[in-house]
Amino acid sequence: MATNESLRHDDREPITVAGVPVAPGERRRIDVPVARSYGRDSTLPVVVVNGRHPGPRLFVSAAIHGDEINGVEIVRRLLTMSTLKRLHGAVIAVPVVNVYGFTARSRYLPDRRDLNRAFPGSSTGSLASRFAHVFMTEVVAHSTHGIDLHTGSNHRTNLPQIRACLEQKETARIAMAFGVPVVLDSNLRDGSLRQAVTERGIPMLLYEAGGALRFDELGIRAGVRGVIAVMREIGMLRGTVRRASEVKPIVAKRTLWVRAAASGTLRNHVRLGERVGKGDQLGWLAEPYGGDEVAVAAPVAGIVIGRNDLPLVNEGDALYHLALFGRSRTALAGIETFHAELDPDQEPSPSGEPPIL
Repeated sequence: MATNESLRHDDREPITVAGVPVAPGERRRIDVPVARSYGRDSTLPVVVVNGRHPGPRLFVSAAIHGDEINGVEIVRRLLTMSTLKRLHGAVIAVPVVNVYGFTARSRYLPDRRDLNRAFPGSSTGSLASRFAHVFMTEVVAHSTHGIDLHTGSNHRTNLPQIRACLEQKETARIAMAFGVPVVLDSNLRDGSLRQAVTERGIPMLLYEAGGALRFDELGIRAGVRGVIAVMREIGMLRGTVRRASEVKPIVAKRTLWVRAAASGTLRNHVRLGERVGKGDQLGWLAEPYGGDEVAVAAPVAGIVIGRNDLPLVNEGDALYHLALFGRSRTALAGIETFHAELDPDQEPSPSGEPPIL
């Protein structure tokens, strides 16, 4: 099924997704068939906005993990922006990749497979493999750049951050343009979308912000602004520049997780984005029966970029994700500026929409 919203045509070649052409100046939603399920087609909904003018082609995807819904709202806001009518190139948007997990409020596909470990996929493999294959052949194959949107998982919340392979010059350029204070020079994971796209030579960012099954207004605003900033950086949008962000991203040297030394209830004493020194108390673990308490201390100095928000923890659980910087005070200043720029009470949303409270 395809719906068509005509903007304007020119003589360039259309973008063809699942056999459906999208001419320059057109916008279409295309439901790409993936597999048959109980007598119905399982489809991957894709929205193609093909600009009137030639330029890069950026895919923006969300909810590869079905419960990571922050990105769904980021893509929705992006697609409502009038600036897309002045687009050079094309946006290929996939608001919900894992449609099964999204409707079931689950991270996984029905067979409990992690879709983000199934790339590049196969047309004859498992359901996860088929979804991955369709995404690569019908979305990535038409793209010159990519941004994949994620959140924390398993009751963990992430500070807005970019993960990317910075050894690639073009990837590093768009990572720094995105405009979040923390950039992680992150290794590729086997079977991930980022690995499959990178191996094709396509620059790609992974954006993390917020937690599963929740909307986080700060993370959504930062995501919309970041995608638009990347589009400007690579020449997809021209003559529409707003006030530039004052955030100067700092690249983390490395990261580590602080884990629970005992089981019990967790009381957090640090916020996301907070700078901690070696030995600082991050939280306390206690038995529910009034027994001894165990302090959770930072083994090194760093910035808290991820936090477990579930008070019930088992020994060995990941509690705090610390990013290590050579200049942690500089990183903290960038985080403070970032929060001030995107404060819903002070600044309008990049998309002009009222904040989610």
